[in-house]
Amino acid sequence: MRDFNGRVAFVTGGGSGIGLGLARALCDAGMKVVIADVRLDHLDPALAQLRAAGGTVHGIALDVTDREGMARAAEETIRTFGKIHLLCNNAGVSLFGPMDAATFDDWDWVMGVNVGGVINGLQAFVPHMKAQGEGGHVLNTASMAGLLVGPGMGLYSASKFAVVGLTASLRYDLAPHRIGVSMLCPGFVRSNIHEAVLSRPARNADSGYRVGPEEMQRLDKVLAVGMDPLDVGGAALEGIRRNDLYIFPHAEFRDELRGVFDEILAVLPERAPDPARMAMEDGRRRRRHEAAAVADALK
Repeated sequence: MRDFNGRVAFVTGGGSGIGLGLARALCDAGMKVVIADVRLDHLDPALAQLRAAGGTVHGIALDVTDREGMARAAEETIRTFGKIHLLCNNAGVSLFGPMDAATFDDWDWVMGVNVGGVINGLQAFVPHMKAQGEGGHVLNTASMAGLLVGPGMGLYSASKFAVVGLTASLRYDLAPHRIGVSMLCPGFVRSNIHEAVLSRPARNADSGYRVGPEEMQRLDKVLAVGMDPLDVGGAALEGIRRNDLYIFPHAEFRDELRGVFDEILAVLPERAPDPARMAMEDGRRRRRHEAAAVADALK
């Protein structure tokens, strides 16, 4: 997807943070943008800001875990702007602390938004994109936490590892329809993702973590040194234009990623593989290379 002018984008979590940065970059590129957010106190100011900057935008109040609501959002997007060319599954929530402290409600909330929200977006929007026959692009916001882990990150990392695997696989499936697929993997960004607990639904209220004022202030300070969301949006725009699978706005993870993959390679068995299994895996690799060639042809 190289031509953005006049095309239509849908961005979840578009009322603040990375979502708003994405929306601003897409508006600046000439797209008509629908932003969806669960918080009206974020959605309305975001719409005002984007319109003041000259953007053509429309807002939808949406909980991404609501499948029927997501389907209605797709229909409203098409009623408003005619078609959909770029789907940005960006909405996300975070919880940090030891995994053994988590309740079922903690797991259900994080996985429901971070993974279920992506699935719901795909199910609601991709059929329309395929039916239009004009190609397009899907951008899923993952995270560096979907590639690198550490203490206290278990729930969040589990959800983002799922988005990484889902997105990498989806790229093969949508390439024949001329729909590119990318994953956005940011590090620290100046956002308010830590405030997601304020809109946590009552059905998932039983938490093993207590996020009080002191913790919120600490997270405010941590995120204050993060990248500007507009810079993240600009990096995403360029990655979409190139049809990159991985979009890394941050440069500070190179050595850490190299270390992870070196550690994996170092413990692989040295013995020769079983010939029958090798033949089976060679067949799988051949099919993957063939599918990758189709995806790469979209660049």
